[in-house]
This record gives sequence, structure tokens and C-alpha cells, in this order.
Amino acid sequence: MKNLGLLVLGVILGALAMYFFCCTSTDMGAEGPEATPKGLISPKEAKVLDRAYNMKHNIINDSLFKNSTDGGDNRSSWWAIKNIENYIAYAKNQAKENGYMLDGLRLYLGSYPNTNTETGLTTMFFIPTGYENTSEGNMLYFPQGDGKDIPGGTGLNHGGSGVPPSANYPQ
Repeated sequence: MKNLGLLVLGVILGALAMYFFCCTSTDMGAEGPEATPKGLISPKEAKVLDRAYNMKHNIINDSLFKNSTDGGDNRSSWWAIKNIENYIAYAKNQAKENGYMLDGLRLYLGSYPNTNTETGLTTMFFIPTGYENTSEGNMLYFPQGDGKDIPGGTGLNHGGSGVPPSANYPQ
């Protein structure tokens, strides 16, 4: 009887410890439509970042697009929400099929190649990140990812450019 009481006490303490570990942890973040994402910035902070980029953009734009009549090099890219949601679902599926767990997206700056008729414009594209799914079935969630690009993961490109392409924030 004494052992049974200790067993019940151990189960209760274990359940409480799991509750506090899993359900009240702040680094796992809340999920759902009302969750506040990490890394939010105010419009004022966005303007500061945009203006700080001006010098770099002007060097690129002035050296490559000096005689351009179409507004110069791109400063931004735009994707429809539905396209991003579809891409996230696609990337999760592709990661799972390749034995990975999707843990994020990395946004890269790139440039289209120059051709005989035009100078390649700057572009931005998403690449899925994650970690190998080595779990053998575990009740506990222990995030393993540190945002490494998933080998062979299909990226998302071809967002719309600003109007004009060189327009600053906000548009």
C-alpha cells in the first residue's frame, strides 16, 4: 500500500512537471490566429531600416542602372498571402517527404542574371529551413532546429516588385 501511494504521488508530480514544462514555456510561443509573432517592428522602425539601406541601394542603383528609365533596381518584393500560405504547406509536405521537419523560412537577396538586353534586377526568395526528423515517436516536444537550409528544398521566388521598383517604404 505504501508503494502504491508513492507511485500515485510520483505520477501526479510527473504530470505537474510536464504541465509546467510543456504548457507554460514561453520560448515555444503561442499558436493560432491571435498569437503575436516574435520580431515585430513598428512602422517607425521599418522606416529607419529602409533609410539605412539607402546608401547601399544608391551605390548599386547608380553604378548599374545609371541610364534606366524603368525606376532602377528593386527595393522590395511582394507575395499574395494565399501564395505564401500555399508555399508553407508545400514546403512542410516536401520537408516531410525528404525526412525533415520544417522550422522556418530564410529570405535571401539575389539577382537575375544580366542579359544582352537588360541588367538583372535584385530579387528576394524564400528557402525552407529545418532539421532531420530522427524522432522515433516521443511524447515530448524538443525543438532541434537551428534554421539550416533543407537540402534540395524548393524555394519561392517571383514576388511582385515595388512601384516603381526603387520605391522606398512605405509604398
